[in-house]
Amino acid sequence: MNRIVVKSRIGSDGILQLALPVGPADADREVQVSVEPVAPAALSPDEWRRRVFETAGKWEGPLERPEQGEYEQREPLG
Repeated sequence: MNRIVVKSRIGSDGILQLALPVGPADADREVQVSVEPVAPAALSPDEWRRRVFETAGKWEGPLERPEQGEYEQREPLG
């Protein structure tokens, strides 16, 4: 029997229902099922654009560069 990967969504009731077509040749075999969350898919270009426009113009604080301090004095390389 080969490894089978199936992506499914848990229902709003919190129950995951699976139907796996393994075939009659694999009948009466013990199997192991692992459940792990899938990483969210990358944003589509339209979704990315929408999120950028949602955040544009939201900054309300000052934009200042604080004092940078003094450069450290190093010994000459030569």
